[in-house]
Amino acid sequence: MSETTRRAVLAGAVGVTAVTVLAACGDDDSGSDSTGSGATPGGPIAKKADVPVGGGKIVSDDGGTVITQPEAGTFKAFTAICTHQQCIVTDVANNNINCKCHGSTFSATDGSVTNPPANQPLKEKTLRFEGDDIYVAS
Repeated sequence: MSETTRRAVLAGAVGVTAVTVLAACGDDDSGSDSTGSGATPGGPIAKKADVPVGGGKIVSDDGGTVITQPEAGTFKAFTAICTHQQCIVTDVANNNINCKCHGSTFSATDGSVTNPPANQPLKEKTLRFEGDDIYVAS
């Protein structure tokens, strides 16, 4: 086997491994309303009614945003990408944003780490509202 062929085989194996790892970082479709999409470019990413108090909604269509409502009428938004190994967070419950990849959790109030291995907070995003519609401000 020539050197070029070995490199091609190794490159292919790395590509398959990367796809497998990325697939493992996805969410398990448990039917929960805390995850989902529906955002259209420039349009609203959610409705206020879609974000439960103490919970949240994960929107993947806009590049990854998690919207939370830590207390009634207070909405927060953060990047949905875990700062540990860049998995997408999987759900929001009891005012915690959870990443099932390695068990990291973040505060739904300020994005700070509440359980490692992540050691950096989720980056906060700015929201704007039009009636019941929620937008990520640009």
